Amino acid sequence: MAVTQFNTKDRILNAAETLFALNGFAGTSLREVTGMADVNIAAVNYHFGSKENLVNEVFRRRMDEMSAARLAQLERARKEHSGELEPVLAAFIEPPLAMAQDRQGAAFVRILARAYAEQNAGLRDFVSTRYGHVLREFAHELARCLPSLPKDELYWRLDFVAGALTYAMADFGLIRRPSHRSEKEHLQDAARHLIEFAAAGLRA
Repeated sequence: MAVTQFNTKDRILNAAETLFALNGFAGTSLREVTGMADVNIAAVNYHFGSKENLVNEVFRRRMDEMSAARLAQLERARKEHSGELEPVLAAFIEPPLAMAQDRQGAAFVRILARAYAEQNAGLRDFVSTRYGHVLREFAHELARCLPSLPKDELYWRLDFVAGALTYAMADFGLIRRPSHRSEKEHLQDAARHLIEFAAAGLRA
């Protein structure tokens, strides 16, 4: 029974992720989700309770893993490159770009872009409450690397770095992958350029 419940929940999440990416949160109904997942509305109510909780769970599924990867890489940067700015930025930038390379992660990246565009207050509160500590960890380490930068200025600049990262993840840019470069190589290039750009902005 536990396996069946997990499969049902996973099907609902996969369907919701696909539809949210295509149509946005407001533009997707629970009936559309249940139709794609081939479940009834009772299954959604059982596993999630509401559409808002379903949206939050779609984010949690991806962002828990990404946040753990970021914090693990940040800890390595602290131990191996104490006080160096670029390794801290790499820990912030590389795990999300790696997720964007994954086929399933690509749909979530489009959802991130939707979240910015739709300004979903409930989702923003959820993300801030659940993942705010991750941003604070990075802000604390960046402050150690840039001790003369005022705290309010640091948070402004980190916010701009996060925005540039979301832009890069969503592949909105004008620079397209050259035919001789693999997707992995293209994302590595993007990470390198973004780290250099962010470091210059933070040091300015």
